[in-house]
This record gives sequence, structure tokens and C-alpha cells, in this order.
Amino acid sequence: MKFKMAHNNINVFNLENSLKFYEKALNLKETRRIEADDFIIVYMGDGLSEHKLELTWIKERKTPYNLGDNEIHLAFVTDDYSAAHAKHKEMGCICYENEHMGIYFINDPDGYWLEVLPSHN
Repeated sequence: MKFKMAHNNINVFNLENSLKFYEKALNLKETRRIEADDFIIVYMGDGLSEHKLELTWIKERKTPYNLGDNEIHLAFVTDDYSAAHAKHKEMGCICYENEHMGIYFINDPDGYWLEVLPSHN
């Protein structure tokens, strides 16, 4: 029996802010949308892999999510690390850097950490 990863899900407090952030920061585009009475699910893709990021927005949610220690993260590889770092620095979303390892993290509007690393790692 084999399994293939399909997507990762995160819940978001403000869907429009999250869509704009993921498109601007990581070039992800909406690939599919499911709308129900009480929620909207949007799948975001990079156009390079089949793996998707699923953003779930619960319409009745009144408070931002508590991410606790936020030890779980998604990682993105870039072929132009310097340009990506400059873009994210300009956006003000870099939340942690480890120059020794050659990686950094950005946070999205909900506070989720997203690792950015060069393609050679």
C-alpha cells in the first residue's frame, strides 16, 4: 500500500488577508474552492508540484486562533534565496533567521511560521 501526500491544512481567521499574503509572499495561486454555509476552503498551489495548501475559513469564528508554541511549520524551497529574503524583508514578515543554517522563517497573517530555504539544502 502506498500513500501520496495531497495537502496540508491550516485554519485562517481572515481568508482575504491570507490569500493575498500567500500569493504575494510565496507565489501560491488558488486552484480550487469549496463553499458551504459555515465555511470556505481554498486550495493554494505553487504550479510546480501537486501538493496543495488548504486554507479553511470558519465563517462564525470571532477570535484569532491560538497557535500555542507553534512548533509545526511548512517549508518552501526557492531557487533565488537572496531575492526571496529581500522580498520578505521588505514585506516585514521575517520572524526568525538562522544564518548558520542558511534558512529563515516568515509568518503569515495568523502567525503560522513558514520556513524558506535555498534549493540546495
